[in-house]
Amino acid sequence: MRTPDDTALPETAPVDEGPRPSSALGARRWFAVVIVGLVGQIAWTLENMYLNVFVYDTITDDPNVLATMVAASAIAATVATLLVGAISDRAGKRRVFIVAGYLLWGLSTAAFGFVSVDGVGQLVPMIDAVVATVLVVILLDCVMSFIGSSANDAAFNAWVTDVTSVSNRAKVESVLAALPLLSMLIVFGALDGFTRAGQWREFFGIIGVATMLVGVLAWFLIRDVPNPARQSDRVFRSIAHGLRPTVVRANPRLYLALAAWAVFGISTQVFLPYLIIYIQRTLRIEEYALVLGVVLLGAAVVSVLGGRVIDRVGTVRSILPIAALYLLGLVLMSVARDTVFVIIAGLFMMSGFMLMVAAIGASVRNFSPVDRVGSVQGLRMIFAILVPMLIGPFIGAAVISGAGEVYEELGVVKQVPTAGIFIAAAIVTLFVLVPALALLRRERAR
Repeated sequence: MRTPDDTALPETAPVDEGPRPSSALGARRWFAVVIVGLVGQIAWTLENMYLNVFVYDTITDDPNVLATMVAASAIAATVATLLVGAISDRAGKRRVFIVAGYLLWGLSTAAFGFVSVDGVGQLVPMIDAVVATVLVVILLDCVMSFIGSSANDAAFNAWVTDVTSVSNRAKVESVLAALPLLSMLIVFGALDGFTRAGQWREFFGIIGVATMLVGVLAWFLIRDVPNPARQSDRVFRSIAHGLRPTVVRANPRLYLALAAWAVFGISTQVFLPYLIIYIQRTLRIEEYALVLGVVLLGAAVVSVLGGRVIDRVGTVRSILPIAALYLLGLVLMSVARDTVFVIIAGLFMMSGFMLMVAAIGASVRNFSPVDRVGSVQGLRMIFAILVPMLIGPFIGAAVISGAGEVYEELGVVKQVPTAGIFIAAAIVTLFVLVPALALLRRERAR
């Protein structure tokens, strides 16, 4: 409900105070959450990790190009989520945006398989082929991110909030948090061989087709909630609403949770874009797919089991202990060199990573005004995606460039990431204390 001055919203979410009764979603909804969420995360794994490897292996090794690509796609994704989130709030519908978005998302993903330096160079011979190819990839990445965020970040995430409640959101969020890890495991295990063999067209094509198929399946699985709380504001007024100071003051817990997510997100983006390259090129661990597979599977199990604990303890009360676990993992990763040590350190780091996403993500859902769920997804994109991707990768790039470590392959000298990216991420993580402690004080006061 809006207040009479049409600017501020009261905090309508239930208080996060420990144990709550469980609530069943039903088999069809659970299946939709898992299958639509999983394939969406497979597409994001390609965009967040393998697209960087594609550029590094086939176009340029400049870390600033990777950082620029990440930042540009984050802007596109944020604009899409703000716009489509507001539109879906006004329409009171999510399904049509999910289905159409996944179909177009698959097409744009498959299109990367047709991009190459030689091909682009022949089309625009008047421009340096590498520069032209970088521009094409960045543009296509922005298109793909815009479509993917419309479907997944705006519509699908809003639908998840629509069909869940305070009693089960951490459990659902922990499953959603585990899906990126499971998606990485699937991509590493089933598709990494294509990238190693340079078969990028097949790699992009398989993921693109899978995304389109799930778009079709979503039409039969997903149902919009009956009589949704619609937002009557015009679209652009709705977009601007969440950025007004009066709204921030009226919903302090929501914005403190988003601020914690921003800090945490920056720390993850310091190392995540360079993680595969670090393990493969810097540590020279040839079986990196196996290492990541063990780490991701273990962290996914911890995340799913941890969701129930977070629901019982309280999402806000869980943030600081989880941050300590994540911080320990980062420190261990900075000193790990052999395969076994990397697996152990990675388990701590990625378990903390996923549990933090579950705790903060559930908090944001709990504190979301019921008639602006879609618009909150846009705010989530600003704090959890845009700000971290505009800052984190460039911190990582600065650390890598400053270290100046290289390796030589077929006579070509290339820069490689260093362990300093994990130390930098750990330092950033310490700043989570500020919003987390403020949230705790409010919880105790209530």
